[in-house]
Amino acid sequence: MSAPKPSLRFGQVVIGPPGSGKTTYCRGMQQFLTNLGRKVVVVNMDPANEGTPYPCGVDVSELVTLDDVMESLKLGPNGGLLYCMEYAEANLDWLESKLAQHGDCYFLFDCPGQVELYTHQDSVKSIFSQLTRWNFRLTAVHLVDSHYCADPAKFISVLCTSLSTMLHVELPHVNVLSKMDLIEQYGKLAFNLDFYTEVLDLTYLLDHLATDPFFKKFHRLNEKLAEVVQDYGLVSFVPLNVQDKESMIQVLRAVDKANGYCFGDLEERNLQAMMSAAVGADFQFSSTLGVQERYVETGAKTLEEEMMDL
Repeated sequence: MSAPKPSLRFGQVVIGPPGSGKTTYCRGMQQFLTNLGRKVVVVNMDPANEGTPYPCGVDVSELVTLDDVMESLKLGPNGGLLYCMEYAEANLDWLESKLAQHGDCYFLFDCPGQVELYTHQDSVKSIFSQLTRWNFRLTAVHLVDSHYCADPAKFISVLCTSLSTMLHVELPHVNVLSKMDLIEQYGKLAFNLDFYTEVLDLTYLLDHLATDPFFKKFHRLNEKLAEVVQDYGLVSFVPLNVQDKESMIQVLRAVDKANGYCFGDLEERNLQAMMSAAVGADFQFSSTLGVQERYVETGAKTLEEEMMDL
C-alpha cells in the first residue's frame, strides 16, 4: 500500500545573480508574511551563505558547506558550489526529513547566486522537481538589479538570462527588478519604467544602443537576441523595493497568483479577490507609474521628444 500523499505546501524559490538581494528579499518577505499571519519557514539552500540575517528553519550548511568542499577537493568557488548542489541532490532524503518537521507552513528557499545553476546545470532543477513531487506548489522569484535598466546592453543580457532561466527551471516564474530605490544609480533611464517592466518594443532600445560606437558593430547580433526574447513573449518584471509595503504587496500578489496560493483554503478569501486573480484584472500600469514617480527622476523632455532625438 502506497504512503499517503503529503499535504499541499506553498512557497517561493528565490533565485538570481550574486548580489541581487536574494537574502535581503527572504528576510523582508518573511517579516512581511508573518505580519499577514502566515507561518513562514526560510530554507537556506546556499552552502556559501554564512551568518544568515533571518531565523533559518532548514540550513543546507548542516549537510555541506562551500569552504569544506573547496578545502578537501581543491576546487574553486564556482566548481565547489556546483559540487555542493550535486551533493545536495544526491542527499534529498536529508532535505525531505528536515522539511517534514515544518508542517502547515509557507516556505522561502534562499538559493545560491551562481547563474549557470539555473540556465544549464541540472542539479538545482532536479531538486525543484523533487519538491514538486513532494506536493510543494512553488514559484520561482528571479531577482535582478534594477539599475541594469539604465544600460541597454546589460538590460538585453538580463532579458536573455531571465528567459533562459524560465525555460530551464520549469516552474511558475516571477521576474523582479530589485533595489528600485537605486535604479538610476549608474545612469538615467532612456524610457519610462513600464517600457522595461513590460518589455515593450525592443527595437527602440536597439536604436538607442546603436548610438554607442562600441555596440554599433554588434547591431545584428543584438537585433537577433531581442527577436528571441520577443518571439517567446514570456519575460516581464515586477519592480520591488523591499522597504516599500506597496511594492511588496505587488510582488506577493504576482507570486500567489503564479503558485495558486490565492485559490487555496489556508486563509479566508472572498470571491471578488479570486476572480480578480483568475482574469488578471489587477492591471499593472497604475502601480508601475506609481513606482516610477517615487524612484525615477523626471527629465525636462517628454518621451515623445526623446524618441525624436533617437
